[in-house]
Amino acid sequence: MSEGIVHPDTPKAAPRPRFRNAQGAVAPRFIAVVSAVIVENDAERLRALAGKLHESDMGELITALEPDERPRLVDLLGKDFDFTALTEVDDAVREEILADLPAPTVAEGVREIDSDDAVYILKDLPEAKQVEILGRLPVPARAALERSLRYPEESAGRRMQVEYVAVPPDWTVGNAIDHLRKNSDLPDSFYELFVVDAAYLLTGTVGLDRLLRSQRPVKIAEILKEDFHVIRATDDQEEAARLFERYNLVSAPVVDAAGHLLGVLTADDVIDVIEEEATEDIKALGGVASDEQISDSVWSIARGRFSWLAVNLVTAILASAVIGLFEGPLQKMVALAVLMPVVASQGGNATTQTMTVAVRALATRELGPNNAWRVIGRELMVGLLNGLAFAVIMGVVAVAWFRVPDLGIVIGLAMLINLIAAALGGILIPLTMRRLRVDPAVASSPFVTTVTDVVGFFAFLGLASWWFGLN
Repeated sequence: MSEGIVHPDTPKAAPRPRFRNAQGAVAPRFIAVVSAVIVENDAERLRALAGKLHESDMGELITALEPDERPRLVDLLGKDFDFTALTEVDDAVREEILADLPAPTVAEGVREIDSDDAVYILKDLPEAKQVEILGRLPVPARAALERSLRYPEESAGRRMQVEYVAVPPDWTVGNAIDHLRKNSDLPDSFYELFVVDAAYLLTGTVGLDRLLRSQRPVKIAEILKEDFHVIRATDDQEEAARLFERYNLVSAPVVDAAGHLLGVLTADDVIDVIEEEATEDIKALGGVASDEQISDSVWSIARGRFSWLAVNLVTAILASAVIGLFEGPLQKMVALAVLMPVVASQGGNATTQTMTVAVRALATRELGPNNAWRVIGRELMVGLLNGLAFAVIMGVVAVAWFRVPDLGIVIGLAMLINLIAAALGGILIPLTMRRLRVDPAVASSPFVTTVTDVVGFFAFLGLASWWFGLN
């Protein structure tokens, strides 16, 4: 048979199904084929299907598989499985997979990935298994991971990558270039060289662009950048991300308190931090635990949400108590019961708008002592203008609905009062929480809702009782 010609009787390999469907999600057909291959224990076919998937695509595939199929996929792929994919799945999914994998398999996997990804995978493991896995790693790698794991949960030390390129200042550009070409034990990706002295104190940085544009005999000391930005290993990861955003950094060195170089933070790590912090803020505003994952069990989700709902129940009872004070007027004039939710609801929506902007501005440091009063004044004017507009609108609606002209005046005044209260509550409560060192995203929501409910009900029913003599 001639080379390159396939005989008609030669069986052909099954075509590889598309990974994504038209909507951009993992195709159900692909998931079904992978699942069937896992059941058949066909490692060769599985490697052909999924062995070369990008880590993020592999993470999406893992999430789509049944729980009992996930560790089998890792086992069948063997060395073709990139453990970095486990950083792309929910914490609950990752913990389930790692619980089913033997320590030698995990140790072999984390040995092949960047240190920051290895720390991310190991951080939530039980201490006994963590120690067992670390014990199977080479001493230098184990020491580096143990040091990173000792830093606080959301610190730069936890996020840093300990693989970097450091050179002495007395090297020439030629020495540095030759070192980069010949040394195989270098990071897969890097953007600058870190210049250190004999004690490993960081003295400067040299970007790859500047290195390659300099002549070989030039000393590194002559081209290093001395006004660089450093991050302390103990710095909060959100502060580190803000530094990247402010100065448009691609990477930044991480040092200890004395200035010794420990590692490097890169832009891809910072993107993850920004996403995590934004997600935390959004969840906190909704009263959802920051560690809640979409893959969590019903029981764990219900338990996590219960406490926040309990707080909201207390505030709702308080608002109901205000309504109870006006039981007599409500019985005498049914229109009040029909219209009072409108006042409270409009105030609640307005205060949510103000609170969302305020909490986000506090998180990004756009709102602080220097401009707080100006922002408070602006929100007050916004509340006044919207209050006047909706007072007129709702006044007309109330008159047309119930044919009582005075009722339009009462609900209009109540709407104006409540929207002004909503504006002030939405900005002052987050500022007060920050002053008390309480996370505004977590604590503001039930308080601002209570303010608008209580003020709205009290203003409307109180004004109506006085105006119509319904006491």
